[in-house]
Order: sequence, then structure tokens, then C-alpha cells
Amino acid sequence: MPTRSKAQRTSTAEPQRGDGKAELAFYRQMVLVRRFEERAARGYAEAKIGGYCHLNLGEEAAVVGVMAALEPDDYVYTSYRDHGYALARGIAPERVMAELYGRADGVSKGWGGSMHLFDADSRFMGGYGIVGGQIPLATGTALAISHRGGTEAVLCQMGDGTTNIGAFHESLNIAALWGLPIVYVVSNNGLGMGTTVAQSSAEPELFKRSSSYRIPSARVDGNDPVAVHAAACEALASARSGRPFLIETITERLKGHSVVDPASYRSRAEKAELLAGDALAEYAATLAERELLSEESAREIDDAAMAAVDAAVAFADASAHPAASTLFDYTYATPVPNDSRRLPGEALFPAAARPGAVTAEVRA
Repeated sequence: MPTRSKAQRTSTAEPQRGDGKAELAFYRQMVLVRRFEERAARGYAEAKIGGYCHLNLGEEAAVVGVMAALEPDDYVYTSYRDHGYALARGIAPERVMAELYGRADGVSKGWGGSMHLFDADSRFMGGYGIVGGQIPLATGTALAISHRGGTEAVLCQMGDGTTNIGAFHESLNIAALWGLPIVYVVSNNGLGMGTTVAQSSAEPELFKRSSSYRIPSARVDGNDPVAVHAAACEALASARSGRPFLIETITERLKGHSVVDPASYRSRAEKAELLAGDALAEYAATLAERELLSEESAREIDDAAMAAVDAAVAFADASAHPAASTLFDYTYATPVPNDSRRLPGEALFPAAARPGAVTAEVRA
């Protein structure tokens, strides 16, 4: 699959460039995400990280740009490719890495792992392992905000393949009908696992799909965090005014779908082309041209990111494994019938909660 040129990643409008402070902040976050994801890949190879592990390598600009537009009380829902979004939301790298390691000090107490990062304090409402599982939940959160007259907004991120499932269309329809404060972000890296967008979507320009529901949309260069940030600010302003919005970020993933995917569907030439168009290197070059980034300052930023990641790994290594007795502690927010949690000494499945049992409360 050939990569997209800068012309093919065209944004709908050229953003205003500032004095460089925000742009350098974007670069620092992009470097942190890059070094964190590289170390996560290493941790998986060392068997310190189990389960599935999907990286944001190559997508850092799109991740950082959209997250920087959020207010602290806004809500965030993402797909299972969620590490970078959690870091950009301000969750400590130590807690994210500990979660990848399955440790009790992790952001989800060690029970979520790579695909299920969750932090109520920062209103990061989770990565979701089921494709599109986050979309109805995010839309429901926007409905709750609207119902109580809140001023918050919801950002719901997803991959390009997710736009083909029913929940995507049902949620956009409801959001448009009820004027919900939500922004849908489609991270289009050109591939749904190993299938190209052109092969799976009759309308490959995914931002156009929202027009069926009269939802405004924008396609933006996902290698430019400033352009992504500008689009996200516009989208969130629209959502807060009662008109949902959809953003399509055109980006690339440098590796396979997950850390165990060798991306054999790409030729060596295509892989070389991907590396040549790396968003991090491209953005660094842009900053250097504007004399905002020198070789020395770039090295200092990289060293700081590596130190933060080293500290995160040390923290994760030192963290304890969660106790088996806490397995069900975070299953439900409130007590429910047939709750499988139990007190010390109780059977794993009390009589009323055994599979197949029906309680009077349920029947009622």
C-alpha cells in the first residue's frame, strides 16, 4: 500500500502559526509518545507485557494535536490503540507503563492492560478492545451532558475500519438528531489491520460519511500537530454549541497492526517510504526550518523523554501484581443482581449468583 504524500494529506484550512511555544510543546509530547511506544514494543518482546499491544508509532502528531484542544473536564473515549492518547491527556507515564505490565499501580489497577486504559480523574474513559465499542458509550456520555445542561464535550477516537460498523452510523444519527456535544475523530492510517481503506470502504474519503447525517466534518494532515489542533478546536467549539463534528486525520502507522504483526502485506519499498515520511522527523524538520529547534535542543528533548520512559519502566518493574481477590472489584460501579464479587470466605459463585440462577430481584 503506497503512503500518502503531503498533498494527499491536505487540510481544509492552513492553521495560524504561533510564537513557537505551543509547537515545541507538541514536539516534546510527540517525542515522549514515540520513546514510550518503542519501549512498550521492547517490553512485549521481553514478555513483560502480555495480551495484545497496539502502538501509536507514526501517529504521534495526530494524537498530540487533537488531545491538546480538550478542556480538563472534557471526556475522552478511544480505540484500543490508546497509549499515546493517555499520555497526551496527562496521565503519568509510570501509571500507563505499569498498566501495560499488568501491575497494581497501573492506571486500571493492572486488570485492563494495553487496550483498556482508564482514568476517571482525567476523564479518560478507556480504550476499548471491541472495534467501535466506545462509540455508543461516548455518544451516551454526550447525551448525559446535554440532559443535565453541562458545558463539557466528548471526544471519541476510532480507527478507519470502525466507520464500517453499524454503531458508527447509529451513533452519528442520534448525535445529529439530538444536537449532542461530541466530536468523532477517525484516525485514518490507511489500513484496517491489513486491508486498505479503498478495499473496505465504498467511500474512502471517510470525512464525507458524516454528510449523511448533516454533521460538519474536516479532513486534516495528521502529520502536522498544529493543523490537527486547529481542526480539533473548531470541532469542539461546534460540539459545545450543539452541533457534533467529525474529523478525519490522515496519518500512517510505522509498524504492523499490533506488535506481533510483521506487516508482510507491505513491501520493503513501502516500509522505507513510510520511514522517510515519518511524522516526528517531518515535524522536527519544520521546526528546524523556522529556527525553533536546534540539534542541541532536539537532543535535550529526546534525553528528557528517554529519562521519563526509563523511570516509567523502573516504576512498573517495582510495582506489585494485583491480588487475585481484587479480580471482580472493578467490574461494576454500583451493586447489581448476580454480582460475582464476594466477601472473604464466600463461595466464588454464591447460590443466587451461579450461572443460570435467576433471583427474585431479576425476575421482578
